[in-house]
Amino acid sequence: MFNKKTIEDIDVSGKKVLVRVDFNVPIKDGKVSDDTRIQAALPTIKYLMDHEATLILCSHLGRPKGEVKPEFSLEPVADHLGRILDRRVQFAEDCVGPVAEKVANQLNQGDVLLLENTRFHAGEKKNDPEMAKKLADLADVYVNDAFGTAHRAHASTVGVAQYLPSVAGFLMEKEIIYLGQAVADPARPFIAILGGAKISDKIGVIQNLLDRADQVLIGGGMANTFFKAQGYPIGDSLVEDEALQTARELLNLADNRLRLPVDVVIGDKFQADADQMIMSMGPIPDGWRILDIGPETISNFKKPISEARTVVWNGPMGVFEFPQFAKGTIGIAEIIAQSSATSIIGGGDSVAAVKQAGLADKITHISTGGGASLEMLEGKVLPGMAALADKD
Repeated sequence: MFNKKTIEDIDVSGKKVLVRVDFNVPIKDGKVSDDTRIQAALPTIKYLMDHEATLILCSHLGRPKGEVKPEFSLEPVADHLGRILDRRVQFAEDCVGPVAEKVANQLNQGDVLLLENTRFHAGEKKNDPEMAKKLADLADVYVNDAFGTAHRAHASTVGVAQYLPSVAGFLMEKEIIYLGQAVADPARPFIAILGGAKISDKIGVIQNLLDRADQVLIGGGMANTFFKAQGYPIGDSLVEDEALQTARELLNLADNRLRLPVDVVIGDKFQADADQMIMSMGPIPDGWRILDIGPETISNFKKPISEARTVVWNGPMGVFEFPQFAKGTIGIAEIIAQSSATSIIGGGDSVAAVKQAGLADKITHISTGGGASLEMLEGKVLPGMAALADKD
C-alpha cells in the first residue's frame, strides 16, 4: 500500500535536510496553545537528529494570503520546539531569499533551523517553481512529513520535490498506511461514520465509502439534508437545498447501507442556552432546529460499531461546541473507544471530542489532517505524497 521511500531508506548523515512539517498550530498571547501537531512531527525530527542530519524545517501557519503578517509568524513555534527538544532552535525571518540563505549557510552539523511562514509568499500556494527552487537550494534532501497539507500542490509540498531527493517522514507514512488501508483493504465489518455540517463537502467521500464500507452512519448537520430529501419538514434546521437531489441519489445508491438518526435533539435557537427537546425523527416544529443525534440513535449506532473490525470517523454528530448538544458526539467517541476495532479518527471536532473525553489513547490512529484525510477517504491521490520518490 505505501510504496514511497522514507527517511529510513536514505543516508542523511552530514546532510542538510529540508523537512516540510505541519506546524499550523494555534498561537495565543504569543505562545503555542496546542502543540499536538508539533508532537506528531517529533519522531521524524528526532530520527534525523540522531542520524547526524542538519535540520531546516518549514511550515505554513494560518492564512496570511501571501503577505507578511506578524500574527502568523512561526517564531513562537521555534521557541516552543526548542523547549521540547531542550536545545536551541534557530529561526530565520524568511523562508527563501538572502535572509534564509545566510542562516542556512551558517548552520553547523546537527543544528535545527525553523524558517518563517511559507505562506508569507504568494508563490507558495501557486506552486511557483522559482520559490520551490530557492527552498531546495537550502538543503541536500527533502522530507515531507506534513500530511495535513499533502492534498495541496504548493511550492513547499510538491514543487521542491522536483529539485531534491524526496522522501516521506514517519508521520506521513503512518497516516497514509492507516487511511490507505482503511479505504483499500479494511478488516471487516468496516463501519464509516460521517458528520459535520455539509453533504457538499463530503459527496465524494460518501460515494466512495458506500462502495467500500459495510455501513455508513450519518449524523451532524449533513443528516438534515437527507431528512429533507426524504420529505420531512425540518423547521429551522441547517440544510443545503442545492444538495437535495444529491442526497436523494445517495439514498437510492445506498441500498440500506446508509443509516440516518432515528431520533434527534432539537433546540429553539442556535445558542448554547437554547431550550431543547428530544424527539423521534419526524416533522420538526417551526422555530426549532436539529442540533444533535438523540439517545436512541446512539444506541442504534452502538451495535455496528461494537461489532466492527475497522471504524473510520470524520465529523461531529451535533453542534459539539455547545455542551448540551455534544452528547451525541461524545457518545459515539465512547463507543469507538470501547470497541476492539482498528479506529481511525479525522476532522477537528471529532478529534477534539475524543481528546475532551480523555479517550485519545484508546483510538488506534488520530489523523492530523482534516482535508487530507477526507481526500484519502475519497480515494484521491494526494499531490504531496505523489511527488515523493517510489521505493525500488
